[in-house]
Amino acid sequence: MPTIRASQPLDLPAITAIYRHHVLSGTGTFEIEPPALSEMTSRRQDVLERNLPWLVAQADDGTVLGYAYANWFKPRPAYRFSAEDSVYVAEHVRGQGIGRLLLDALCRECEAAGVRKLIAVIGDSHNQGSVNVHRAAGFAHVGTLSNVGWKFDRWLDVVMMEKSLGTGSSTSPE
Repeated sequence: MPTIRASQPLDLPAITAIYRHHVLSGTGTFEIEPPALSEMTSRRQDVLERNLPWLVAQADDGTVLGYAYANWFKPRPAYRFSAEDSVYVAEHVRGQGIGRLLLDALCRECEAAGVRKLIAVIGDSHNQGSVNVHRAAGFAHVGTLSNVGWKFDRWLDVVMMEKSLGTGSSTSPE
């Protein structure tokens, strides 16, 4: 069973490598060119400066098996209680429940940070692994944006899912 913990700067090379694989071979992200270590470092810092979580799953031997983070859904102040999740797992451990462990921990951390709505913006409607892990974690399907991304010489959908955290929208957040 991996340990889920807050990411550290030393995790960034492994995080960058995991994401590189997903950019180059998957449709879960619509990025075309893998970002460099410096860009991933900047992205992580941006998330942490917003007091939002960036987590890793670590094997007993210290290997980073995956990561998850949340960032504000949109930059405008009215969205300040809604965040978008991102979860990426190393290819050699896909399907072993690590994504679910990361997503569950991310939900708890986001709730503790005051997030009331967590939103999944899932690249490719055929990405059943991501759809299923979000559904198992209590996310509900709220829509599909058809053919909005172009990658690997084909059009791709975006699946939108959401999960209320804490008291959700039943009480004022402030």
